[in-house]
Amino acid sequence: MGAAPLMPNRALSATDRVPPQSPEGSVPKKTLGRTGVQVSALGLGGYHLGSANTDQIANEIVAKALDHGIDFFDNAWEYHDGLSEERLGRALKGKRQSAFLMTKVCTHGRDKKLAMCMLEESLRRLQTDHLDLWQIHEVIYENDPDQIFAPGGVAEALLDAKKQGKVRFIGFTGHKGPEIHLKMLAHDFPFDTVQMPLNCFDATFRSFEKQVLPEATRRGIAVLGMKSLGGSGEMVRHGGVTAEQGLRYAMSLPVATTISGIESMEVLDQNLAVATNFQPFSAAELQELRDQCHQFAADGRYELFKMTTKYDGKVGREQHHFPSTEELPL
Repeated sequence: MGAAPLMPNRALSATDRVPPQSPEGSVPKKTLGRTGVQVSALGLGGYHLGSANTDQIANEIVAKALDHGIDFFDNAWEYHDGLSEERLGRALKGKRQSAFLMTKVCTHGRDKKLAMCMLEESLRRLQTDHLDLWQIHEVIYENDPDQIFAPGGVAEALLDAKKQGKVRFIGFTGHKGPEIHLKMLAHDFPFDTVQMPLNCFDATFRSFEKQVLPEATRRGIAVLGMKSLGGSGEMVRHGGVTAEQGLRYAMSLPVATTISGIESMEVLDQNLAVATNFQPFSAAELQELRDQCHQFAADGRYELFKMTTKYDGKVGREQHHFPSTEELPL
């Protein structure tokens, strides 16, 4: 458990065309819930791909990720005003068959018609005729489930897109409160996936690991982990854990993939050092790390995505009539 500190990790992965047995030096595969599809245990996060300094760096990140077995690619319609999807589409040109491609619809309470328009725009940006996974983005407000499942809501768009063959699988994401995720699951909607923050601090405070992960697993829904280090490496910068410990903890949980944001080759290399030929922590080691983090985690100070609007998207805040980050007081 005393590994040397690394730089903050962020990323995500998954695939369906690669055999379960991965070659030496590759990121291993896991099963995507009841779908039976095999995906990489580490995924490449879409937001940070849009944060890379240049298009060329983004291309190089995607190419090297594929070379090392990362084939689950995360994205969202609103990331960097579409730049993240555009970059991923260009980077996967000629390689689409090697990728498990996911993006998210960002209606934030608006209707099915808008959702289908967003889907067409995402497909165009990503230069593909279908998605492997389409998820509802940022289910983080208390009334989101009611709006999602209202007549003419985005839930109907997910089913229609699947029937039309434009998406293979459907799911939802969120980072605010376990109770909102549980409210979504209580609708017994045929979700294939659910994405949530999972890290060694979460087990202590408003825990998705304790409350949502078991319920999703019981239902056969594949769990996608994110924010393994708090969103921007807060847990590492403040000395709670090393980046290696944090990423390895998240990947050791019963999830299909752990999504990590990567905006440079250096961060990719650090993630690959953990993820290639990955060996999970034992149950005792997991508990040791939870105990080590307990004091830091108890009030949520390093999980700001649960406590504040710091990680809430601009479009969602606008639709729920919350001030944008530019309008918030200092």
